[in-house]
Amino acid sequence: MSKQTKAIPKFATEEQERAYWEKHDSSDHLDWSKAAKVTLPNLKPTTKTISLRLPQHLLDSIKVAANARDVPYQSLIKVWLQEKLRAR
Repeated sequence: MSKQTKAIPKFATEEQERAYWEKHDSSDHLDWSKAAKVTLPNLKPTTKTISLRLPQHLLDSIKVAANARDVPYQSLIKVWLQEKLRAR
């Protein structure tokens, strides 16, 4: 059964719209059960710089593997970490 929803009011200004949504729930106006997931492929995820200490021989091996694939070694590390997380 579809949920009965209210019409979204017309707003004269962005300020009026902001004030309205601060006090009202969007689920009164939209049936979120019918919402489709959207992928935004051109968005770049936020990154955070970290410091990671690795044994020199491990870093050298990673750089050799990255060079063989013609990719930057830091990118290869990120790919490997993501693959490992997905495999869990």
